[in-house]
Amino acid sequence: MSQNILVTGGAGFIGSHTVVALAESGFNPIIIDDFSNSEPSVLAGLRNILGRDIPCYAQDCNQFSLLRSIIRDHQISGVIHFAAFKAVGESMEEPLAYYRNNLGSLITLIDAMLAEGITNLIFSSSCTVYGNPDNPPVTELTPVKPATSVYGNTKQIGEEIIRDVCAAKPLKAISLRYFNPVGAHPSAEIGELPRGIPNNLVPYVTQTAAGLRKQLTIFGGDYPTTDGTCIRDYIHVMDLAEAHVAALQFSFQQKESVYYDTFNLGSGQGNSVLELVHQFEKISKKPLPYQIGPRREGDVVAVWADVQKSKELLGWSTRRSLEEALRDAWRWQQKFG
Repeated sequence: MSQNILVTGGAGFIGSHTVVALAESGFNPIIIDDFSNSEPSVLAGLRNILGRDIPCYAQDCNQFSLLRSIIRDHQISGVIHFAAFKAVGESMEEPLAYYRNNLGSLITLIDAMLAEGITNLIFSSSCTVYGNPDNPPVTELTPVKPATSVYGNTKQIGEEIIRDVCAAKPLKAISLRYFNPVGAHPSAEIGELPRGIPNNLVPYVTQTAAGLRKQLTIFGGDYPTTDGTCIRDYIHVMDLAEAHVAALQFSFQQKESVYYDTFNLGSGQGNSVLELVHQFEKISKKPLPYQIGPRREGDVVAVWADVQKSKELLGWSTRRSLEEALRDAWRWQQKFG
């Protein structure tokens, strides 16, 4: 009998693609999402891809009794927790909102899980926990530095909360530290849907190419890198989605009543912002108007992943290239004209 998996924030960018990967791997995903940073139209996209409706609760994850009843009513076997605010810049301007939502929902969720005896949790963490690393690539043993943003700090504290609960209660949890998700489902039925001005690079690139934005601003051209722009590890969102399924299956395999570990999820290589821009120009055959602006507060200079641990323990590695990710992202953008 298929296991039912609760996906908080399951209508979001990474969450919706993970719902697809779960369903294609034989699980039954159940979504809870308040649509504060996602669109109900995602549900239609999921239906078109999967050929069936995915149960969805349009609710906030900070409600203990609601989470408990969903877990009980659906006989949930495990939880993948995405629900969180995620914009670095916004987090610096609204720190209390980020601490209240990102940490409050995590605590409430774990409380509900423990109350119902559910022990398997996959936590959406971030490479921002490494801050400005001295020597990339970063491994899971790379020191966690003071976060450069409030958003990053919520991920650090979230990991600490989970680790401390695992030391005291029966909980098997995995924190997935992912790098820069890009792309879309190859069907163009779901993809990244930013509200207003995009906070992430690739949707801003695709919107500029589509004529929705006058030009792209690259934040900082004087970093100590080959071309002066920041270096990131870009990972196709479907590779990332499949990693969540691998982590969940790995969690179910653990025989101990308590387990906690962290895994990096990335491509294992770094690309500069300008490299990505030029690669996109080749794929779209469109020149991209851009300017170099001032550095953005909270941005890290260069970070990419060492993914050996994920390969060895989870049996997972990326299968899609940056070129594929940009092509899928452009196909998704073209759907909107």
